[in-house]
Amino acid sequence: MAHPADEPLAADGRGNSLISFVQGSEAVPPQDAPLPAALVALWRAGRVLMVFDRYRQSWELAGGSIEEGETPRQAAARELLEESGQRPDKRLRFVGYARFELAPDRRAEYLALYAGSCAQIRAFEPTEEISAIHWWDLVEPLPGYVQPLDAYLAELTR
Repeated sequence: MAHPADEPLAADGRGNSLISFVQGSEAVPPQDAPLPAALVALWRAGRVLMVFDRYRQSWELAGGSIEEGETPRQAAARELLEESGQRPDKRLRFVGYARFELAPDRRAEYLALYAGSCAQIRAFEPTEEISAIHWWDLVEPLPGYVQPLDAYLAELTR
């Protein structure tokens, strides 16, 4: 799924754009740009888990940086637990690699996208980074800014 460079799949108004989304083998990550992060779309009863990032002041998918020695899958599961207190019922499903152009220098990066589901909601404790969680149906308005790049990626995991 690729668009011409002047037509991103999604943009956030902050200078960041989702340029392409590559489904394929998790074992063969793209080599033309760094892969520093992973995201998780965790679903429950037709709603995806969104976390509110205190610093960026936006609703986003759970996820973050891949630490040294971690696989993208391990980073996704760790970040999901750290940011939301939630765990998937089964092993996360690899969805694909999202290619971004990030502001302000238009640098290219990939992130790995995973999806999962959970039947039981676990307790959420706010952290220094994440102030709230919300199970979102991708339609209803959320209080505050929803990161359009994450909303687009969440839709891909339905």
